[in-house]
Amino acid sequence: MICCLNPDCSNPLNSNGKKFCQSCSTPLVSLLRNRFRVIRVLSDEGGFGRTYLSEDVDKLNERCVIKQLAPKFQGTWSQKKAMELFAEEAQRLQDLGEHPQIPTLIAYFEQDGCLYLVQQFINGENLLKELQQRKSYNAREIQSILLDLLPILKFIHDRKVIHRDIKPENIIRHKSDGRLSLIDFGSSKQFTAKVQQKSGTSIGSHGYSPLEQIRDGKAFPASDLFGVGATCFHLLTGNSPFQLWMESGYAWVSNWRAYLRSPLNPELDFVIDKLLKKDIHERYQSADEVLRDLTPKQLLALPPAGKSSGKIPPTRAPSLPKSYPLLRILILVSALIMLFGFGESWYKHFRQIQTTLVSRLIHHNNSGKDEALLGQPLKITLDRVSLINTLKAHENSVLSVAISPDGKTIASSGDNSTIKLWNLATGKQISSLNGHFQPVNVVVISPDGKILVSASDDNTIKIWNLTTRKQIRTLMGHSDSVHALAISADSETLVTGSDDNTIKIWDLATGEQIRTLAGHTFWVRSVAISPDSVILASGSFDKTIKIWNLTKGYPIRTLEGNFQTVTTVAISPDGKILASGSRDRTIKLWDLHTGREIRTLAGHSNTVTSVAFSANGKILASGSRDRTIKLWNPATGEEILTLAGHTNTVTSVTFSPDDKTLVSASEDNTIKIWRLSQ
Repeated sequence: MICCLNPDCSNPLNSNGKKFCQSCSTPLVSLLRNRFRVIRVLSDEGGFGRTYLSEDVDKLNERCVIKQLAPKFQGTWSQKKAMELFAEEAQRLQDLGEHPQIPTLIAYFEQDGCLYLVQQFINGENLLKELQQRKSYNAREIQSILLDLLPILKFIHDRKVIHRDIKPENIIRHKSDGRLSLIDFGSSKQFTAKVQQKSGTSIGSHGYSPLEQIRDGKAFPASDLFGVGATCFHLLTGNSPFQLWMESGYAWVSNWRAYLRSPLNPELDFVIDKLLKKDIHERYQSADEVLRDLTPKQLLALPPAGKSSGKIPPTRAPSLPKSYPLLRILILVSALIMLFGFGESWYKHFRQIQTTLVSRLIHHNNSGKDEALLGQPLKITLDRVSLINTLKAHENSVLSVAISPDGKTIASSGDNSTIKLWNLATGKQISSLNGHFQPVNVVVISPDGKILVSASDDNTIKIWNLTTRKQIRTLMGHSDSVHALAISADSETLVTGSDDNTIKIWDLATGEQIRTLAGHTFWVRSVAISPDSVILASGSFDKTIKIWNLTKGYPIRTLEGNFQTVTTVAISPDGKILASGSRDRTIKLWDLHTGREIRTLAGHSNTVTSVAFSANGKILASGSRDRTIKLWNPATGEEILTLAGHTNTVTSVTFSPDDKTLVSASEDNTIKIWRLSQ
């Protein structure tokens, strides 16, 4: 199809080969700037132009967004202002696009009397559409949104830029990992200069923009923070600030709690109330201030025993010791504080101190029990880890890697539709497999080494003969993207997880669907099967891990110790331990059979995207959005090494069967091969 670029065209889609639009007779442009193929209209800007979904033919048809400026009123102040804002948006994207949660600028040009801005396509839904689908958010989810969004605002404010149009439509949740991106910098402005507006015009959105911005045309960091508060209010209550503003102006902000379905916890209530202050001087003045109130620091920091590196110590599952005099004293003092009213704020800090001390006591009390469960030696040492090869793997991000059981072949998938096979020893590409028509999210090789399975955004799973590299069959049944794959140890059962919130179990030999597991309330992004093929673990964006009986298909238990999206799960080779990674930047280790949390591994500074156990179970590898790989001793929680080398998110990590090699994939378009020596 060819899309007409006339912003007033009522039916812009045309069949291939047409020279003129069938609806408005405008000449059709097959490629803008001989590079960009316009697919369809995303939004209409009311006569000033449209926003289109497009493909960049210079980058293997990678999707992008094209914003068009085609103002009708030539020579008017409105046209001049629109062109000025359009050029400023391009400049902002050029300046700010280095941030991974802000779309990058690809091109900016004029053609046929119109201006065009081409930017990175964010594959996901904006929060308004998400709200329309799910109806409401709880307090924990709102806090998660704040913790993801505020660092973006800090980034732009540190660069003296005000967005000026923070609202749910301008916040997109990535389909790949759930992180948020801030879009639409058309209203943004350097806040070193005053924003002058003519009478009757305003920059921003009524209801989401504060009084000083709408009335005076002035915007500051605190103005964006009002938009953040209004966005949180909208998501919590389902009530549009725009509609409330139309009815009563800013009166709603002093009575916002009346719209809540249920009361918030005191901390979040305080934060949102301060974000929504009508008077800018009473409002938060910086994103840092909000973050401090959302994540208060403990007054007492206890360093890891025997270390002074500043790393966060591993923590253990809460299990109150029977008798500790110090703990009794602390509890008594806390009771006195409540009795005599020394102040709620002081008490909260005291409870944080108490929790920290209890955690340390529990750590000491339970250490022997956890080590017995894990059955691992206390000390793991690696003599040397060396980067032996970097494969320029795909034109775009590498999303997944797998190693064949004989340790000779690497399979990789990227955010195009191609799967590649590599010789692990030489790093040479062996073959390319083509069959999907959307990005291939994950690949896995069967334990018998005969089958390669791939899953894609095209909602399908493909089965390949790894020897002949021929496609055997396509499995269809999911109604949304498939992101998770696992094969049982006997190579007979395939498990798939999808953005349709379901898990499907298949007979790998015949392709027959055995059953569907429903229970998650959001995308299923990771699955793992125990070595005995009896237990299945699944991780979801609903912040839970579910444990299932794989053979019978019934749920055993739900693990709910995560406060953020669960991005990845793995089961240890002995079948005792489940490892999970999360957007809260931690890895949790669980007793697979009891569901008890054993410990938390903290050290990454961004989302944990992938975890993998070594074949002997002695090492756990984790990849992260912080661009590093960490190697851990799962028996002690000790961080063994950090591997730095990737220049973007590490998307996948896996060990070779002999544990001598670690392979990692990244959004920097590369695969790295690391040699481990013990």
